[in-house]
Amino acid sequence: MSDFDAIDSLLDAVGPQAELPPCHVRRELRERARLSKAQVARALGVSPSTLSGWESGRDPAGEIRTKYAYLLDGLNAKLATETETETETETEAAPAAEQPVASGTAPTATPLSSPDLGQDEDGDDVELLVAPEPCVLCGHPAGQRVAGFAQHLAPADCRPTATGAPAAPPAGQPTAHTLKAPLRTPRPARATKRSTGPARHAFQETSGPVDLIREAVQGALAEHRGDVDAATAALVKRAIPDAMRLLDETRKGARYDVIAHPWIPDILKKQTARGADQIWEARPKWTRHELPPGRHQVTSLDINGAYLSALKTHLPLGQLEHSTGLAHDRRRSGVHLITPPEWEHEAVLPNPIGQRDEPGPLWVTEPTLRLLLRLSGPRHQLCEPPQIHESYTSGATENLLEKFRIALKDARDTAIEQRDRVTLEYVKAMYSKFVSTMGESNYNRELYRPDWMHLIRSQAFANLWLKALKAHDEGLAVVRAMGTDELHVIGDWRRVFAEGRAVTEVKVKDTYTAGTDDAEHEGEGE
Repeated sequence: MSDFDAIDSLLDAVGPQAELPPCHVRRELRERARLSKAQVARALGVSPSTLSGWESGRDPAGEIRTKYAYLLDGLNAKLATETETETETETEAAPAAEQPVASGTAPTATPLSSPDLGQDEDGDDVELLVAPEPCVLCGHPAGQRVAGFAQHLAPADCRPTATGAPAAPPAGQPTAHTLKAPLRTPRPARATKRSTGPARHAFQETSGPVDLIREAVQGALAEHRGDVDAATAALVKRAIPDAMRLLDETRKGARYDVIAHPWIPDILKKQTARGADQIWEARPKWTRHELPPGRHQVTSLDINGAYLSALKTHLPLGQLEHSTGLAHDRRRSGVHLITPPEWEHEAVLPNPIGQRDEPGPLWVTEPTLRLLLRLSGPRHQLCEPPQIHESYTSGATENLLEKFRIALKDARDTAIEQRDRVTLEYVKAMYSKFVSTMGESNYNRELYRPDWMHLIRSQAFANLWLKALKAHDEGLAVVRAMGTDELHVIGDWRRVFAEGRAVTEVKVKDTYTAGTDDAEHEGEGE
């Protein structure tokens, strides 16, 4: 066979790729069928996070693309048939005077004289718009912007147009593909008869987030016949995929989809295979040089669940966008190139940007920037404001991982109360490995968010720094601050911090004596 024959054979083997509808249509077909992401993902042999990516803008390839297109085509055909049946049934049941009048006029919000800020029930920032903007979910004019995105607050307002045509997709989404039949219109409120199809109980998931953790532990113990060490080792080994499954479970019904693999700027990419990117996380590594005169008992405090608490931080929702200028928008989050302020309190408190030898601008995360802005504000006045040169940010919310965090916290609390070492080690592995592998990792390919990884880590560092500040303000002498969970202090720390194993408490890791009565050797110790 000639070289050209081999090439022709190869070309013959490559068929056209299956056509897929736009991503917002993929999601709507699944939701109209009342199918969860987990159900569809299992049928296709992929993870729910991968399916989330397909519904957010990424496209599958190869055989899995053909399977996914086949599923969507089948859902579209089935739902179109059901729509026709229900329309005929409702037309017969409802009197002519009660038939809804189609209208192409979308609901509009009353313009206000000036924008205002509030919070919705989830704690996200809500801005009332002067002029309505297209909702990111349905395309109709919305009078509010939530966490930086225009959308309706009431689910009833966020619907397709009454004409039956799909709502206009957000800007930037493809519109060339057309479904075989129009999407379902909102059902009239006075319709008295529904189609008599089979009940969809099979589409409902019975397990909740905490149930997934409990069932996994019970299954591991049963598989290893009660061997605690073997069951713990098995659970820790599968902590990463189990954490992703838990994340998908806690994201059901959420307002925002997680974009698992967005575009990221070069500053968030590793410079070499074994190197690091350009983001500075402000990890504390500080020891006080001079102690107060005399001998002192120093208590080393251990901060419980540091990374678990740090999951509550402002995370960017979409693709990071570049901007320049000195202004900071608290509704957005990301990474920022700043010139940090001078720190004049090194003798008693660590520098909030960590121990950095090189002067000049550096890329920091949102938690570090917010900490510096807080310390430069009128309440503390500990430094000058940082100078912001440029940023990569997106609309953000502090509650993106809140249900995920609470599920892990509740399981942790129960395990401590019941002295359940297996569950405790399993939960710890889930949240710690979740954070450490969402960057460029071979162990977690479902979620590639190095920006989130840096933000969560630096939030943990900022939380430790704020505990050091609290200790200092309450009269304790701060001796050392290291990493996310190590704080050494002199003084009656129990009047400042609650002792225990909960994430809001601290426990004693060690005690030692430091200092000297000799004034010439003050500061010598451990």
